[in-house]
Amino acid sequence: MTKQGRIAFAASDAAMGVLAGIARHGFPKSPMETLDRVAITRAGGLAGDWRGAMKGKPYKRQVTLIERGDWEAALSAVGRSIAWEERRSNLLVDGLDLPQRPGARLRIGRDVVLEITRETDPCERMEALCPGLKAALLPDWRGGACSMVIEEGVVEVGDLIRIEGV
Repeated sequence: MTKQGRIAFAASDAAMGVLAGIARHGFPKSPMETLDRVAITRAGGLAGDWRGAMKGKPYKRQVTLIERGDWEAALSAVGRSIAWEERRSNLLVDGLDLPQRPGARLRIGRDVVLEITRETDPCERMEALCPGLKAALLPDWRGGACSMVIEEGVVEVGDLIRIEGV
């Protein structure tokens, strides 16, 4: 491990990727804020993100993830270039095919573990952003994945992501 707790990346390891972006919004429909680093907790999800709080029960949409390749494929289908955070996902994953099965676990950096709970369904906001984008995000979990926090910690752009269990 390096000083920042990052794990050395092995190009041959297909089950590893990189955290390429972090974004949050403080209240519904507010603009997304991109970050380089953020705490993720079991009680609140991504610090400062309105959607992550448990609200007294296990909340299965604490942290949302999207693959860079899936976002780019959707944009290609609609012929547009739009910043990834406009998808309103919390974490942008690069170089890793996210598991498409509830119960699969991802480790981000040294400490954070997220459990995939379900597919993130694209909403009407995507259609308002660009006609056809909602439909372009529908196939094969292209809209991303929802997760709940299993182990908390701090993540930063550049941290490695690996699948720990499927």
